[in-house]
Amino acid sequence: MQNQPIYLKAITLKDISDVDSIKDDAKKHMILIVRITPMAQKDIETLRKAIDDLYNFVKSAGGDIARLGEERVVITPPAVKIWKGIHDLK
Repeated sequence: MQNQPIYLKAITLKDISDVDSIKDDAKKHMILIVRITPMAQKDIETLRKAIDDLYNFVKSAGGDIARLGEERVVITPPAVKIWKGIHDLK
């Protein structure tokens, strides 16, 4: 059986309405690098809600999510885990 490729996609979260398309891409088992700066500059409270929504969605699907510096968030499918420190290797 041939393995399906895992795609990496960079996208920008400009508005709360972008959350649904990010979820759709996550369902396709993509690795997503989400730039959050434009939304952070507009409305930090809405950004928090969007990130909370994405966090709950990704965790319920078995994926992983983490900050990638100040401007980005990375979302991975269940088969890919984000290393967050030495404790992850135990």
